[in-house]
Amino acid sequence: MEYETPLKYGHSKENYYEGVVVEVNDCAIAIDVKGRLGYIKVPMRMTISDSEWKVGQTVGFHMSFIEQLGPEINEKYVSNIQTRERRAEEIKSNYHEEVNK
Repeated sequence: MEYETPLKYGHSKENYYEGVVVEVNDCAIAIDVKGRLGYIKVPMRMTISDSEWKVGQTVGFHMSFIEQLGPEINEKYVSNIQTRERRAEEIKSNYHEEVNK
């Protein structure tokens, strides 16, 4: 199946990886990838399972390399991240002020 892609390096080879489930909630599972390759959190709707997800289960998946699509920065995303961090800091500060009264 051929389709248009913005990737410069075409359809790179998918590699097989394994990991261990370290977190399960209603929305996602989190996996520690074996081989000290990091941590990934995946929405439940992107998973396949014949049984209920549980911490400690081994998983396998295919993944290729992530390719940067260009040097441009999405300023809206950056602004939203900064706003969220600022709000979290304000809430934290207000909480500490209330506790220390």
